[in-house]
Amino acid sequence: MEFKPVTHVLFDMDGLILNTEDLYTVAFQNIVSQYGKDYTFELKLKLMGSQAHETAKIVVSHLDLPVTPEEFIAQTSKEFEKIFPDTEVLPGARCLIEHLSKHNVPIGLATSSSRESYELKVNKRHKELFSLFPYKTMGSSDSEVKRGKPYPDIFLVAASRFPDKPKPEQCLVFEDAVNGVKAARAAGMQVVMVPDPRVDESLRTEATLVLKSLEDFKPELFGLPPYDD
Repeated sequence: MEFKPVTHVLFDMDGLILNTEDLYTVAFQNIVSQYGKDYTFELKLKLMGSQAHETAKIVVSHLDLPVTPEEFIAQTSKEFEKIFPDTEVLPGARCLIEHLSKHNVPIGLATSSSRESYELKVNKRHKELFSLFPYKTMGSSDSEVKRGKPYPDIFLVAASRFPDKPKPEQCLVFEDAVNGVKAARAAGMQVVMVPDPRVDESLRTEATLVLKSLEDFKPELFGLPPYDD
């Protein structure tokens, strides 16, 4: 596939920068186990990239849980408080973010997380890294983001926060989730996908480029400054 040069970069957070997708699985399974249910990878695929209220509705409905979506959100919040402060940065993420920041490439965060969830994940161990993002869009808390991924709203809103208002084709998105890739493409942006290895090949086809790790990314493919030797 041909890659087109870009000037601005948007990053998803969960499962791309931080290992929180693994932690979401633990938290959700802890909750649904109380009702004799399993939180499967197939269900997880449907949810990745969704806003918090959308996720709760889908889980409660799909698993026929005897709770309301609001009650499910309250239960998850308690789980998140326990496990999110110990998040880890995934391979290649810190190096890429620091490299782009050093070379004055405009970068933004476009996460479906709420502000409260973001702070749980970041404040204890990763504030310095995330301070490199001058522009942050948190979909579950942002009134401008009307719909979660796979709709394009979050990436269009995130791009609009750059002072020079780049066109969609000037933006490159980094994502791990199928819904996130769909959202980026719907926004008219190129997207680099770093999927969970369990994601079927057929679900990766919309991505501009698929990598096993952010460590494998070559910025110059998209006209960005190459790594220093």
